[in-house]
Amino acid sequence: MLIVKGVDFGYEPSRLILKNISLELKKGSVLGLMGESGSGKSTLLRIMYGLLDATKGHLYWDGTEILGPKYHLIPGMPFMKYLAQDFDLMPYTSVEENIGQFLSNIHKAAKQDRVEELLNLVDMSEFAKTKVKLLSGGQMQRVALAKALALEPQVLLLDEPFSHIDHFRKNELRRSLFAYVRKKKMTVVIATHHIDDVLAFADEIAVVKDGAIMATGTPKILYEDMRSLYVARLLGEVNVLPAHWFGIDEKEDIYLRPQQLKISAKGITGRVKKNYYLGTHYVIEVIIEERTVYVNNAEPLIEDTFICITVV
Repeated sequence: MLIVKGVDFGYEPSRLILKNISLELKKGSVLGLMGESGSGKSTLLRIMYGLLDATKGHLYWDGTEILGPKYHLIPGMPFMKYLAQDFDLMPYTSVEENIGQFLSNIHKAAKQDRVEELLNLVDMSEFAKTKVKLLSGGQMQRVALAKALALEPQVLLLDEPFSHIDHFRKNELRRSLFAYVRKKKMTVVIATHHIDDVLAFADEIAVVKDGAIMATGTPKILYEDMRSLYVARLLGEVNVLPAHWFGIDEKEDIYLRPQQLKISAKGITGRVKKNYYLGTHYVIEVIIEERTVYVNNAEPLIEDTFICITVV
């Protein structure tokens, strides 16, 4: 089990970047760390790997304490691999040499088989002999991912691992990667602000805001729990609407996703401003009392016409 217990971190004592972080993750599970840029996700991953010393608190993997550069001449834990956003590749050597950098040369045939397996996993087989400096950013990211997997770490820490990858290839790579780590029973922590990276793949999501954990739960629970606007917006489109529109006796606004609203014969009247085609459906932008509201619909609607909206 990966345990993070009461961790604080700050480069200055008076300015903490992380505040009282506590998490527990079972072996073989996938945890998504979600938060806006600057929330502290990357810093937490670096502490988990042992690149930084926690100002306060402790971290453990399977009973072994994770310690930083104060205690280790070479920072990092041997049972972990950390994929940072800068990739850490050797630009003047080939793709296959980068992936096999830390694999043993004693059994060369086995090493080559392993490299080819990983090249196939990240769809980079045709670039095996290509020097890394000639690759695109997305190709470098795929090579870095394969390199991180090469020694089959017990714990894999991923910092925005799909950020540079083409959209058409990203979905396939996500499915392949998470199927692979599940098969190998690796424990994974992935830091991201893209919900598609974790919604279908994580066992649990921890939402980070201003260096603190503000919510944890399964993807389904957090997606459907609309009490926090910050959490709701991280996980998808949200409408902020007056409660009295829907006969709710509250002074506060309520939060509803576009799929929780529908076009109806009766309801709140608004003017259609624009249609957005998303393949499976349209998102209709509607103006109601100077507020912008988004609602899903199977077909586009005529702009500048008036419609009624109600809750599904």
